[in-house]
Amino acid sequence: MKKILCLVTLFCILCSSGCSSSKQQHLTDVTLNEVAHSVFYAPMYVAIEKEYFEEEGIHLTLVTGFGADKTMTALLSNDADIGFMGPETTVYAYNEGANDPVVNFAQLTQRAGNFLVARTNIDNFSWSDLQGKTVLGGRKGGMPEMVFEYILKKNNLDPSVDLTIIQNIDFGSTAAAFSGGQGDFSVEFEPSATTLEKEGNGYVVASLGVDSGYIPYTAFSAKSSYLKEHPEIIQSFTNAIQKGMTYVSTHTPEEIANVIAPQFKETDLDTITAIITRYAQQDTWKTDVIFEEKSYDLLLDILEEADELSERPAYKDLVDTNFAQKAAEK
Repeated sequence: MKKILCLVTLFCILCSSGCSSSKQQHLTDVTLNEVAHSVFYAPMYVAIEKEYFEEEGIHLTLVTGFGADKTMTALLSNDADIGFMGPETTVYAYNEGANDPVVNFAQLTQRAGNFLVARTNIDNFSWSDLQGKTVLGGRKGGMPEMVFEYILKKNNLDPSVDLTIIQNIDFGSTAAAFSGGQGDFSVEFEPSATTLEKEGNGYVVASLGVDSGYIPYTAFSAKSSYLKEHPEIIQSFTNAIQKGMTYVSTHTPEEIANVIAPQFKETDLDTITAIITRYAQQDTWKTDVIFEEKSYDLLLDILEEADELSERPAYKDLVDTNFAQKAAEK
């Protein structure tokens, strides 16, 4: 009897192993290069942690590029299948004469995700408080810096005259520089902004996302050739992102934080929850992933105002909404 039970148990294990192996074999490998790893991109991490990509037949490898320029380089060199970055980078590549344009097929965030951090807590902060001050900013031509300058101009400040913006500090290193004494203010993403507050090294006095309005801040993109050759992969990928977006729009910050916590092991759960709450309150995430034409036009306006635009590429040349629309209809 024991021998029979052992044989049955072994048979079940082998069957289970075989099914798991078979399931794994049916998954398509996709490499995604993200511009940065931040709670700001919560819907994407929900899709990862809830295994929505596996549900759509994708085995996802996530690589952090640490900068839109590096993410674009990974795409162009075929080190990544899909890029996640500010869509301004696709405009630059197109205007530089890319033979195989990188096309945006899904939008994730609709507001800037960074905050202005001051050394002291300023009641009733006004952007005019930056007059004559030094601010740790972002890379020239990148969305964080352009949105910052866009806000300054809206508030009658000349970025090149009325204040000093330091732009030679590596992405992700500004918080450490600010803690070390550089600058009067710093433009920070999360979790750096909240961490600076918790450590007593700074105070969030303004949200760039609120003061700049709705902007297509980050989007998913791929080479035009990849979209044409692998439409089923792009559709499956977009479906998974839409599921993550839907989860975020229908659950509390506490629930979302619990799901994505494994992506941020170095950050405690209370901090993750506080960050998600802050982002949710300012309407950071769309409910769908459709990159609309009016958003694209606003992006070009910002690039133009920043003197970073040589030509205005047509919406149809750099945005494909077919995948996002199908995902939203599911």
